[in-house]
Amino acid sequence: MSTPSTETLATFAANLRFEDIPEPVIRRTEDLFLDWAASALAGKGARAVEILAQFAQSMGPMNAQNQPSGPSEILIHRTSSSPLVAAMVNAASSHVAEQDDVHNGSVFHPATVVFSAALAVAQALGRSGKELLTASVAGYEVGIRVGEFLGRSHYKIFHTTATAGTLAAAAAVGHLLKLTPAQMLNALGSAGTQSGGLWEFLRDAADSKQLHTAHAASAGLTAAYLAQGGFTGARQILEGPQGLGAGMSSDANPAKLVDGLGTRWTLAETSFKFHASCRHTHPAADALQQVLHTHQLKADDVKEVVALVHQGAIDVLGPVTNPQTVHQSKFSMGTVLGLAAVLGRAGLSEFDASYQDARVVDFRNKVVMQLDAEVDAAYPAQWIGKVVVHTLDGRTLHGRVDEPKGDPGNTLSRPELQAKALSLGRYSGGATEAEMQRIIEQVWQLTNLPVVGRLLN
Repeated sequence: MSTPSTETLATFAANLRFEDIPEPVIRRTEDLFLDWAASALAGKGARAVEILAQFAQSMGPMNAQNQPSGPSEILIHRTSSSPLVAAMVNAASSHVAEQDDVHNGSVFHPATVVFSAALAVAQALGRSGKELLTASVAGYEVGIRVGEFLGRSHYKIFHTTATAGTLAAAAAVGHLLKLTPAQMLNALGSAGTQSGGLWEFLRDAADSKQLHTAHAASAGLTAAYLAQGGFTGARQILEGPQGLGAGMSSDANPAKLVDGLGTRWTLAETSFKFHASCRHTHPAADALQQVLHTHQLKADDVKEVVALVHQGAIDVLGPVTNPQTVHQSKFSMGTVLGLAAVLGRAGLSEFDASYQDARVVDFRNKVVMQLDAEVDAAYPAQWIGKVVVHTLDGRTLHGRVDEPKGDPGNTLSRPELQAKALSLGRYSGGATEAEMQRIIEQVWQLTNLPVVGRLLN
């Protein structure tokens, strides 16, 4: 009888050693950690994040002056609290600027849930940089495989970062707690039974996306600590007859859970975000910019843009037809393409200042999405960008990008990641340039840190 897939994942996450991980994967983990920390700082001041942070901190430990206190760092407030509270707040703040990473095949944003939980616990327990990195790899490898297992049908309704993310956080924290394989299995079981997060919020411009990541990180952390104390969870929470696959997917594939486990490092397949928007918009944005650059076109020269997309893009972006907030506009294909065409980029400041600009709205209304058989067949393993641009002078022009900027084959270099981090730190005053430089230096030296301290003094 074969070993159940959840058990195999749990054993891997519990037993992973730093020495097992190839050096390029460790370097990539450092890159991803920097990208996450900067994204978390960029969430400072966001209304939904601050509401959640105020609540979480009020529920956490206080010092004699009735101020939040604890061993784990809350980046946006330069305060500290319990690991649970810090994980919640950092997970919420790192997912609001839409600049955190994404794994194509699982359609999952690992960093926001894995690093938020792992850093909070590593700081609380006094773990080393190597231990933090190893635990983070365990979280990525588990979470990505759970996302791939749940499949395309799951993503149509559920936000995979909220569902698979709960197990990813549990794996990372469980590793830092030095759980045995049996305890890790219990942790995954308790994490899986708490998984949730629905896409319906996009229709109302609701704040749920920040709650999704905050809950996933904190629920996964809770599951790991409970397992350490002897609390049990379902042993086949993923592949069981009443598990996540049965309840949340019509195309779940248990083989995906253990695909190349220990030899295929899915963390290295993760992409960085270039545009400050939902990743589903990036391929078309890159393809449009290719056409505009190649043919020396301006936004006013364009009559219509047809974005040829996969079904997942239609499912997520389709409901957003008239965005009412900056965050909702990041899920509007027309707005993203409008910013790219009118202003030359769809960055953080462009969204804030111009998502309702008349020229951008005019371009937004020229954009339609159309399902494309080739693009849809390649998704989610590959996110192809294709556009058809009809010009006012009667031309029909085609653009195509096989690997959007940020994908592993078209990745951001360390200098580009550093520039992005500096930009994210400046965005809402989360950190000065000097402070970001110190964070960057710390991250590049993580393997040498005997104890993980605070990122900001």
